[in-house]
Amino acid sequence: MIIKVDGKIDKSVLERLIKRLEEENNVKVKPIIGAEYSILGLVGDISSIDIKHIQSLEYVIDVQRVQEPYKRASRKFHPEDTIVKVGDVEIGGNNLVMMAGPCSVENEKQIIDTAKAVKAAGAAILRGGVVKPRTSPYAFQGLGMEGVKLMEKAKEETGLPIICEIMSISQLHEFGPHVDMIQLGARNMQNFDLLKEVGKTNIPVLLKRGLSATIEEWLMSAEYILAGGNENVVLCERGIRTYETAYRNVLDLNAVPMIKKLTHLPIIVDSAHATGKYWMVKPLAMAGIAAGADGLMVEVHPEPDKALSDGPQSLKFNVFEDLMQDVEKIANVLGKSFEAK
Repeated sequence: MIIKVDGKIDKSVLERLIKRLEEENNVKVKPIIGAEYSILGLVGDISSIDIKHIQSLEYVIDVQRVQEPYKRASRKFHPEDTIVKVGDVEIGGNNLVMMAGPCSVENEKQIIDTAKAVKAAGAAILRGGVVKPRTSPYAFQGLGMEGVKLMEKAKEETGLPIICEIMSISQLHEFGPHVDMIQLGARNMQNFDLLKEVGKTNIPVLLKRGLSATIEEWLMSAEYILAGGNENVVLCERGIRTYETAYRNVLDLNAVPMIKKLTHLPIIVDSAHATGKYWMVKPLAMAGIAAGADGLMVEVHPEPDKALSDGPQSLKFNVFEDLMQDVEKIANVLGKSFEAK
């Protein structure tokens, strides 16, 4: 349930209303204070609340039940767009943010060379995989903490904030203090114990959509994190599995405007994992931006043919630079804030 309250209400009156609602109805109230009006989001069993009485209060503008199972993620609960800050980079609102880097961190030269190249082209955040949930147990699994340390060196060299994937609670606590953002991959979207633990932190998190997850399932996973108190959630559409085999996954561009309608959380598009083919990354990245995404994630590697993971979908430095120039053109048309160098 949400209660829309006149923004001119005295602070003490608002505090008494919140206290009364919580004590008499055993619910949690999250206030979102605005200039013209404020929103009180009620989470819990609201069956005992006398809605007509609440509506009769002179400073109450409206009362609505939130029908969606996700409350904190709902735009009804939080009408304004959330902006998630990663280092000095803001994701959401009118900003367009590019995350770029290799699928896997392989060695110091590879990650630092890539970091310098993507920064020069205009990327704002450096991505790099240090643990890899691979289909085959014999495939390269990542460097772990050694990879995190190499990412830190790349950050020192370029100033770019860094994002790394985690797959377990132990990795959250091990890697978390060293990175600016954590990624929860498609295979861990419904790792509920991990989601709960991430919710106890304030580390910004990129939550990728599961392989075959519905929009509601995806948002319910975000709800786990938000319910724990961590409001720094960015969603990532990375393609879903269908019957088609011509490419890796199917990029669900429908999800971008749908997410914008349903939730206040930012959304970025990963057209590399969505296609699995480097030559498809650019057109679908541009389509994602045109559809309203707040940013992109792409994979960049100095020598894709020698990459230890996901080489076929990785961009060479010059190809990434070309992509950034075209993304800037779309950003200018849409009036988005984007600075490509």
